[in-house]
Amino acid sequence: MAVKAQVLIRPKAGILDPQGVAVEQALPALGFAGVSNVRVGRLVELEVEDPTQLEAMCRKLLANPLIEDFEILGVPA
Repeated sequence: MAVKAQVLIRPKAGILDPQGVAVEQALPALGFAGVSNVRVGRLVELEVEDPTQLEAMCRKLLANPLIEDFEILGVPA
């Protein structure tokens, strides 16, 4: 039986995030004050037969371990 999982992938702390910078600069121009430290990532949703393989999938394909961190969501312990 397949398990639904989500993987949240974000730039590591200290890595330049041009998309985050663009959003951070655009929000005040649209009237939204008090926004800082914006980081833009991505969410990958998938169904897997063996959730123990999720971490390996992230390290080998879904995330770039040099510049990105990942968090596996929605998988029961």
